[in-house]
Amino acid sequence: MALAIQDKVLTEAFGPTTGSALRIKQAAMVVLGIMALALTAKIQVFIPGNPVPITLTTFGVLTIGAAYGARLGLLTIAGYLFIGALGFDVFAGSSAEKAGLVYMMGGTGGYLVGYALAAAALGYAARLGWDRNVLMMALAMLVGNALIYIPGLLWLHQFASGWEQTLAWGLTPFLIGDALKLGLAALLLPGLWKMIGNARA
Repeated sequence: MALAIQDKVLTEAFGPTTGSALRIKQAAMVVLGIMALALTAKIQVFIPGNPVPITLTTFGVLTIGAAYGARLGLLTIAGYLFIGALGFDVFAGSSAEKAGLVYMMGGTGGYLVGYALAAAALGYAARLGWDRNVLMMALAMLVGNALIYIPGLLWLHQFASGWEQTLAWGLTPFLIGDALKLGLAALLLPGLWKMIGNARA
C-alpha cells in the first residue's frame, strides 16, 4: 500500500481554511480539545494499591493528535499541560489539595510527557494518510501508546521498589482497557473520513 502525504487531516476537511476565520476555528479547537482531555481524565477507574488510575485520557490524546495534526495536536496537549501546571484540576488524580506542578512531578508525570509525544506522532501519521485506513490507524495507535508508556514507566520507576512493581502499577492493569480504546480510536477516524466522503459524493 503506497502512502503519500495528504493535504488535510480530519479537522481541516471542514470549515474555513484561510485567514482570520481559520485562526478562530483553530483556537476554538484547542479550547475544545483541552476541555475534552480534562473530561476524559475524570472518567476513571481506580485499582486498589495502584497510584495510576485507568482513564479515557489516552483515547482523547491519540484521537486529538490524529484529528488535529501534529502541530495543532501538540499545541492542544501543551495547553492542557500548562493549565494543569497552573493548578487547575484537569488531570486524572489531581485535586484541590494536590494539583499543579506538585501533581505533575508525581507518579503520572512521565505519562504526561508521553501525551505530547503521542499526539505529535499520531498527527504525523494522519498526514501520511494512516487515519483513513483501519489497520494503519491501529498501527499508529500502537506506536502512540508506546510513546506514552515509555516515559511513563521510566518516570514511575523512581516511585516503585523495582521494575516488577513498576510494570504492575503502570502497565499490566491497563493493557485490556488500552486495547479496547485503541480499537475504538482506530475505527473512529477512518469511519469519520468515510462519512465525509459519502456526504460529498
